[in-house]
Amino acid sequence: MTIDLPRVAMLGVGSMSGAVLQGLLAAGVAPETVAVTTRSESSAASHRASGLRAAASETDPDANRAAVRGAGVVVLGVKPFGIVDLLDEVASDLEPGAVVVSVAVGVTTATMEAHVPSGVRVVRALPNTPVGVGLGVTGVSAGESADAEAVALASSVFAVSGDVLDVPESQLDALSAVSGSGPAYVFLLVEEWQRAAEQLGFTAEHARTMVQGTVRGAVELLARSGREPADLRRAVTSPKGTTERAVAVLQEADLADTLGRAARAAISRAEELSRL
Repeated sequence: MTIDLPRVAMLGVGSMSGAVLQGLLAAGVAPETVAVTTRSESSAASHRASGLRAAASETDPDANRAAVRGAGVVVLGVKPFGIVDLLDEVASDLEPGAVVVSVAVGVTTATMEAHVPSGVRVVRALPNTPVGVGLGVTGVSAGESADAEAVALASSVFAVSGDVLDVPESQLDALSAVSGSGPAYVFLLVEEWQRAAEQLGFTAEHARTMVQGTVRGAVELLARSGREPADLRRAVTSPKGTTERAVAVLQEADLADTLGRAARAAISRAEELSRL
């Protein structure tokens, strides 16, 4: 997939926004049309080695302001507590009509809009870490200032790295609790499943092969088959067989309730962050 974007500024590039950046470059966005800022000079230097315009805020106090000048899309990659200060820093240098996209949890579009000039369009996006391998899921929500063009521009930044869902901002924290935090749930399952395999006498290497290969294969089968997960589960679960006995133990744990409580805990924390 290739895209045609206006000049892009990515401020405070870290692991998540760095994965988004790699997706853009892989999609054919010209490096010279992307301005990047980081906190450390060593990080900025590595980006410059890739042909990007990059500056570090620790060595260049004007780095962020210079990056947004002439940019049609500005992606904010700093932590939630740094969003407002960053917007205050660059507000006077934002282009009229620029689309400002934050990937921070908990900072509302209303909060951001209070710190940018009139005419600047604000969008929130919450990607998950698989954007780094082109299989991400990103939720996108428009602020009051954002029109359909702004949402489309913001969405195109993430669509090259996976699926994009346009949702009301009222649902964004819940989306983050499902897909944003979701990779951690999967990694925890794999971690504990491998430990269980080792307790059955397998080596760590064999446990990794069995568990991770099974997860990878099952997810691919689900994607390719077009069938519902319940149908595929029943196909593996022979009546009165071994899998049926194992699944019964898992069902006794009430996974739906456990996952629901985990999601609600994540949503509660996002709401707390929005009040900081």
